[in-house]
Parts: sequence; structure tokens; C-alpha cells
Amino acid sequence: MKLKWSARARRDLLAIGDRIAADKPVTALAFVERLRARALTAGGFPRSGRIVPEIQNPTIRELIEGSYRIVYRVERKVVSVLTVFEGHRLMRAQDIVRVPPSTEGRRRKKSR
Repeated sequence: MKLKWSARARRDLLAIGDRIAADKPVTALAFVERLRARALTAGGFPRSGRIVPEIQNPTIRELIEGSYRIVYRVERKVVSVLTVFEGHRLMRAQDIVRVPPSTEGRRRKKSR
């Protein structure tokens, strides 16, 4: 399956790299690459990750790398990485609101 990174997941990787790089620049690059490599597993074996316990939706899964959670959605032909965050945090349903691919990365305006 094709692996796609959401704008949010790309921002997450950059932020993780920046935090680590503040103390250990070489380690930061290597760790971000580990996260990316781990996410590739989802592309090849989409059901290998566990269902995110807080969400309980079989299409929303996660892989763990170090102390980070890589959360992804399994679709028909694509695996979309939704977010990457520290494992001690809980996932909230609003963190994975479905955004059409054409508007990915932009926030939806709430109708009133």
C-alpha cells in the first residue's frame, strides 16, 4: 500500500527533531529516520499496528517507536500517517478528524 504523511504528521516529525536537536543534533536526525522507517512498516503491513485504544476504530492504528506513537489510518489503497506524538499522551478523537485530501493541513471552519 502507498504510505502518505499528513501535513500534521510532517509537522510532528519536524517538532520532534527540533526538540531532540536542541541537545543532540546527530541523534535527532537518526531518531527521526527511525520514526520514518517504522512508519513504512504500516505501508507494507497495515494491520500490524494495534487499534488505538482510546479511539477503538479498526481503521485507526498505531505503531510504537521508542516512546512515540505513530498513528495512521488504513484506507482502501493508502495508509495515511495522521500524527506522531509522545506515548504518555492520550489520543483524542478530535486529533483525527477526517479531512479531505485536497484540504489536508488546513483547518475546517465550524458551521454555526
